[in-house]
Amino acid sequence: MTGYLIRRVLQAVLVLWAAFTLSFVILYLLPGDAVLAKLSGGDGATALTADQVAQARAAYGLDDPWPVQYGKRLLGALHGDFGRSIATGDSATHQVLTALPPTLAAAGLGLLLAVVFGGGLALLGTFTRLRWLGTFLLSLPSLGISLPVFWVGLVLVQVFSFQLRLLPALGNQGFQSLILPAITLALPTGAVIAQVLAKSLRTQLGEPYTEIVQAKGASRARVHFGHALRNAAMPALTLTGVVAGQLLAGSVVTETVFSRDGLGRVTASAVTQQDIPVVQAVIVLAALFFVALNLIVDLVYPLFDPRVANHG
Repeated sequence: MTGYLIRRVLQAVLVLWAAFTLSFVILYLLPGDAVLAKLSGGDGATALTADQVAQARAAYGLDDPWPVQYGKRLLGALHGDFGRSIATGDSATHQVLTALPPTLAAAGLGLLLAVVFGGGLALLGTFTRLRWLGTFLLSLPSLGISLPVFWVGLVLVQVFSFQLRLLPALGNQGFQSLILPAITLALPTGAVIAQVLAKSLRTQLGEPYTEIVQAKGASRARVHFGHALRNAAMPALTLTGVVAGQLLAGSVVTETVFSRDGLGRVTASAVTQQDIPVVQAVIVLAALFFVALNLIVDLVYPLFDPRVANHG
């Protein structure tokens, strides 16, 4: 188990380094100049002296050759310092961490709803004896995946906020303001989980061991929710770790639709303003969130199948 844990931690560190390096290369190669845009107030026609531009570049460490910039930024990132925001002058790390809690609240609730919705749909759809009901329930995930996230958010606002007046449409005020964004994030994520879990359950229920267990006197519910679900959970668990990391990416859309303050709006603003330190801080934070979730999933694997620790 110790060797398994060390391998997974090393893989997580490698992913973080790759995310940092790839984001640095892409951002360095992008056309445009954030410093020049800031000094000119977004108007390229504004007269600027070469000294003004040079001083600003030096202040943000952008006057060094790119290998030197990479080394400095990597060393700073190891200490949690991604530099200062070019747009605001604030610490990029502080700006991102300040915007993170509202996004984590919506993403966390969205993940919980996705697991409950997706898992419940797959379990009920594969367990019911009513063929028409099972077909109907298991057709819903395909519909959920095909719906655009922004369209789902707009429909939820129209129905539950403007027509029924049950939930707030905008803002970050209280738990109620989390519900619609969380549902918007949960629908496509839960649909994917339902598809994978339902397929895995059907495969496991067709295995010979289920007949043996039933022959020994186990009830249909015990076979379904005990033996089959335990073996079918691993593919769905893997997928949950992957799609959970994507919830942060979905926050850009949901926070725009619901006018919520959070990491999504900070990211959209930073990209628009070519604010490299903030964009890179967001990318590395998203990668950290992703590898942390998948590391947790990897550590849970041996609880379902001890052989994973020996062969992982």
